Amino acid sequence: MSMAEGDTLISVDYEIFGKVQGVFFRKYTQAEGKKLGLVGWVQNTDQGTVQGQLQGPASKVRHMQEWLETKGSPKSHIDRASFHNEKVIVKLDYTDFQIVK
Repeated sequence: MSMAEGDTLISVDYEIFGKVQGVFFRKYTQAEGKKLGLVGWVQNTDQGTVQGQLQGPASKVRHMQEWLETKGSPKSHIDRASFHNEKVIVKLDYTDFQIVK
């Protein structure tokens, strides 16, 4: 039985630029990730961006990437989203979606 492309587990790092700190961006990102059944983490950076890693089925990760690029939290203003280090993984490295302080 082969898994469809959409069910392949992938891992991708992300960094979001814009007004993304002090607007509950991490909380909303965590909630959206959990809703989609993804695992990973999110944290603020000293540069005023938000970064993290997503892991899960490719179709769900794509959905989350689009959410990070276009939606975010209600009061955020996203200038751009950068995704890198995308790779297929055999198993998840995390058990849930965490906010890293």
